[in-house]
Amino acid sequence: ETDMTPETHADLRSHVHRLMLGKIEITTILDGAISMGVSPPFLLKESDDEVSRIARAANLPDDWLENNFVPVLVNTGEALVLIDTGCGQNRREHGAGFLRLRLAEAGYTPEDIDIVVLTHVHPDHIGGLWEDGALAFPNAQLMIGRQEFDAWKSGDGIPEQRAENREMFLRIVAPLEDQFRFLEDGDQVTTGITAEAAFGHSAGHMMFRIESADERALIWADVANHYVFSVQHPDSLVGFDDDKEMAIATRKRVLEKTADSGVLVVGHHMPFPAIGFVERIGERYNWVPVTYQFRT
Repeated sequence: ETDMTPETHADLRSHVHRLMLGKIEITTILDGAISMGVSPPFLLKESDDEVSRIARAANLPDDWLENNFVPVLVNTGEALVLIDTGCGQNRREHGAGFLRLRLAEAGYTPEDIDIVVLTHVHPDHIGGLWEDGALAFPNAQLMIGRQEFDAWKSGDGIPEQRAENREMFLRIVAPLEDQFRFLEDGDQVTTGITAEAAFGHSAGHMMFRIESADERALIWADVANHYVFSVQHPDSLVGFDDDKEMAIATRKRVLEKTADSGVLVVGHHMPFPAIGFVERIGERYNWVPVTYQFRT
């Protein structure tokens, strides 16, 4: 008699999600996901009991969290723009760094990318710039915020906790200085994509507004790094933020604007597919994941 018990398999998740915003195609790609241990770097002022209560109220574990990394591919019809490069080789053995590989699932090759824009230079955004000693996206024009590049090059105001990160910047980003186009607040990356200052999480952190056929989206990168602990508690101190007070001010400003405007948001660390809306509930905010609104 044969055993007919069905075999169980591990978690299964999609790596690529695409939607149309007007005539622009937005594809989010899961670079990977890493579990973070016992005391994740959010809600730093709150007691352990309060953090546990907040986590449990959101049906989350209170002793670990998942940090996922979601670069964005924007096809304007004129240019294929990659916003951030993921973790690259640095974290591949830990479960992230698969952007370049997963481009194929979206129907593209690394050579297809016309522009690579870095929102900021933390490791999970610049790590995928190189692969095996060569530029990972060899045909791409490189872009970054002027204030971000200058701050990390000089080292002024870079916190001690980012010493290794600065070494990484000097090793893999700084040598490309002559290849970068530097962006200021309000500059156009290409038709339909505009850079906007959102400083605090890093010295010159930028987000990007997408506009097509009267439809809009905001790629906010790391303005908020957790859909509960940051979005619902924007005043809380976040370990990842380089200038914590400025990051809080930016977070509150952006959450208020996104809630009031109803704009579609893409966040690098929001739960995959990392696309949703911010709603205001009384004095607080809530992350509302996208469902079927953009299907035709």
